[in-house]
Amino acid sequence: GSFGGFNRVLYSVFAFFFLFLLLFAMLAFALSTLGLDFVTAVSSAATAITNVGPGLGEMVGPAGTFANVPDAAKWLLAAGMLLGRLEVFTVIVLFTRRFWRT
Repeated sequence: GSFGGFNRVLYSVFAFFFLFLLLFAMLAFALSTLGLDFVTAVSSAATAITNVGPGLGEMVGPAGTFANVPDAAKWLLAAGMLLGRLEVFTVIVLFTRRFWRT
């Protein structure tokens, strides 16, 4: 019908939103499994993916640095930064076969 284009846009927005939330939750969970407390894990994930500035808590807060974060967590945060800066769909497209075949 006349709302076909609108439905596609709405579907794309919801797909991006839920994919973004899923990746954010996965990053925060992975950081918490590496020994970071809940506030540090969630705020570090938010800082990496969304570029919101310093995290929360003593370790990565405004007066802290990421120097005491485990090395594995730094690698995860670097991947999160790439996802956030390059945008989620762009990174996913890079890992699809269809993109590289044409």
